Amino acid sequence: MVASHSRKVILTSRPQGVAQAENFAIVEREDRAPGAGELLVENLYLSVEPAMRGWIADAGNYSDPVGIGQVMRALAVGRVLASGSSDHAEGDLVCGWFGWQERATVAVDKVIRKVPENDLSPSLALGVLGINGVTAYLAMTGIGEPKPGETVVVSTAAGSVGSAAGQVASILGARTVGITGGPAKVRQCIDEFGYDAAIDYRAEGLAEAIAEACPDGVNVYYDNTAGAISDAVYPQLAIGARVVVCGTAAIAQWDPWPQGPRIERHLLVKRARMQGFVIFDHMDRWDAAVAQLSAWIRDGRLTYREDVLEGIEACPDALAGLYRGENMGKRVIRLACA
Repeated sequence: MVASHSRKVILTSRPQGVAQAENFAIVEREDRAPGAGELLVENLYLSVEPAMRGWIADAGNYSDPVGIGQVMRALAVGRVLASGSSDHAEGDLVCGWFGWQERATVAVDKVIRKVPENDLSPSLALGVLGINGVTAYLAMTGIGEPKPGETVVVSTAAGSVGSAAGQVASILGARTVGITGGPAKVRQCIDEFGYDAAIDYRAEGLAEAIAEACPDGVNVYYDNTAGAISDAVYPQLAIGARVVVCGTAAIAQWDPWPQGPRIERHLLVKRARMQGFVIFDHMDRWDAAVAQLSAWIRDGRLTYREDVLEGIEACPDALAGLYRGENMGKRVIRLACA
């Protein structure tokens, strides 16, 4: 029997920079029965994304901000408890935009895909087989286009997007160099994610380390950070380089607009190409990307790490912890029903 109320995490104030626990509250609200074209979903796993910072920002982002008092926007995996849609049956496992809440009544267009009941954990639909892995695969293959023997540099290389992006490049025959923070993540990049080299950006001499690791230049730069890390990479771009702008995690404030070194001469002299990537522009390719990533996991060519927090109580501080660098892998929140 479906309970009449469940807990939801709402945004209570607009953060300055990265959202902290005090910007959220956990409330209990009634679960509305689904109408025609709607589903009632019991969430099993909730996702935590670096991009959430942008989803609650005032301005300068690619989507409308979450409103004050609204449930925090998030991807989730859950099971259908009740259905008002002929395309979805009670018991179906689904992934979609269900928010940080224990149960969600949503329109069917919030469902990204049904999650098959197979040998792979449903939580992977939020990470390596979800927005992170799909972003890594589509951006790397569609914009980066690494070729055998080329050098690919990835920032936040041990993160959920970066670790997948580096492995995709490696599978395609490129030499990979990861940039990450701290000795533990440097080891993880090499030992778990198969990078040919890894650099600790917190150590001295970042620019020199990049030059040493990339003696023939950087053919593809998969950028998840912007800021000082990217400033150190740009001088090493090779002729014809491709730069994928996937995130700007190092920029603390977006208002006023961030200022920094001018890169136009690098792009001109190196005849390089720079392009931004936002997954919402490529939803029609999601299923094909998941099929390829799943095959690589089963073949042992693609690996992953999950950082699992327990219970909806973990939600308010989960994003801040991500930016503090606490996670070792894709951060998800497992709810009691999982």
